[in-house]
Amino acid sequence: MRSSPGGSNDGGMPSGWLNDVVSVRVVIAEDEAIIRLDLLETLQEEGYTVIGETGRGDQALELVRSLKPDLAILDVKMPGMDGLEVAKVIGDERICGVLVLTAFSQREIIEQARDAGALAYLVKPYQKSDLIPAIEVAIGRFRELQALSGHVDALGEQLEARKLIDRAKGRLIDEFAMKEQDAFSFIQRTAMKERSKMREVAERIISGDLRPS
Repeated sequence: MRSSPGGSNDGGMPSGWLNDVVSVRVVIAEDEAIIRLDLLETLQEEGYTVIGETGRGDQALELVRSLKPDLAILDVKMPGMDGLEVAKVIGDERICGVLVLTAFSQREIIEQARDAGALAYLVKPYQKSDLIPAIEVAIGRFRELQALSGHVDALGEQLEARKLIDRAKGRLIDEFAMKEQDAFSFIQRTAMKERSKMREVAERIISGDLRPS
């Protein structure tokens, strides 16, 4: 297990959004040293800050809890604690976004990763061109969940609200040619303007009662 200089974000929101990769701090947990090194080099080349790395699941959880990164990249199969268990704890404690790496493309494994709290996944071997978008998806979805936390209380409600908002975003993207971030911003701004919950705005978009002007 190794942590790198970079400190903790103290649970705060990083400045900037997905294109502000300089602010994105990452912990890598991969038991294959070659893959871990490749991940480290790729992330550094792209401007991300790797603040910790390990080949064990239990040590990964220690790193994430102590360093509070913006993203944890977790392999599924690791000694000490498997990646899905680690992902579930991270999700339950709402520490950071999670990207899961798996050598298996079966739907069952993918569904297990999603149910464990993974916000994105990649099947190994992966291409560099797939890695960065997957990272951005995981970070973006975690930030959406953070934005939702002020609108819902229980985690179960939060996940249900996320599903509704994803459906509403999909409708805005398909019917009004919005970009994903613009669609989310529209829902968020409308909720703030009307002093309502984001899930209520999403439900109105899904039903067709609310349309962008």
